[in-house]
Amino acid sequence: MTDSYDGPSPTPPPERASLLDGVRFAFGTLTVLPTRITRWDRPAARTGMACAPLAGLVVGLLAAVPGVLLLLCGGGPLLAAAVTVAVPAALTRALHLDGLADTVDGLGSAKPADAALRIMKQSDIGPFGVVALVFVLLVQVAALANVYADSWIRGALAAVVAAVTARLAMTLASRDGVPAARPEGLGAAVAGAVPREAAAVVAGLVVVLAAALALPLGLPAAAQHAVAVLAALLAAEALLRRCVRRFDGVTGDVFGALAEVSATTALVVLALG
Repeated sequence: MTDSYDGPSPTPPPERASLLDGVRFAFGTLTVLPTRITRWDRPAARTGMACAPLAGLVVGLLAAVPGVLLLLCGGGPLLAAAVTVAVPAALTRALHLDGLADTVDGLGSAKPADAALRIMKQSDIGPFGVVALVFVLLVQVAALANVYADSWIRGALAAVVAAVTARLAMTLASRDGVPAARPEGLGAAVAGAVPREAAAVVAGLVVVLAAALALPLGLPAAAQHAVAVLAALLAAEALLRRCVRRFDGVTGDVFGALAEVSATTALVVLALG
């Protein structure tokens, strides 16, 4: 007996995802903004993670607006900074902060990779994670308050640069050669998806744009913003290498930790001087 089929033969999905598909992937996975993900495959992940800094730009702008308004209304730099830091957490359902806590718990467990990954999947947060969250949030608020005290323009720009750099760290962590620690989850979906050349181009564009946006404040400010992005990426790269060695790859939690560490580093650099 033979099977017959008269319908059209199935066609494989296209090898390339459109820019719109990538943007939807980036916003749908990295923010809670209402976005319908139209494709969930490697091409969409490739384009989406390359577009991750664009999601950071929107998050940064949305974070800067209430902070600037509070500052202009006499709320003070500390209050403006606290609200500005709270907005990205709300726009991500605190997933990046949760990823930071879980990653630090896994790194601090001193257990083999499999056991450390199981610790990271647990719903509770251990002492390492709690300490990491407290210090990171304190440093972010303190650094941003320092910048807001200088001027609302610098504060708003710092919030945007930090948010964009946080997502840029995810782009670089999705480059070729970075393995996934688990066969499922966001880490597996995006690990190794972005070609190294594309990741380098996106990083270069972000550095140039950060400097260009700060150029009206003077050449020293432009240089400081470029250095802030580069320093943040170096810190994220150091953490990424540590996590790959420790967990045999990356997970969604690691991506969240990279975002928070890079954003914190950028804010600290921008608060100096």
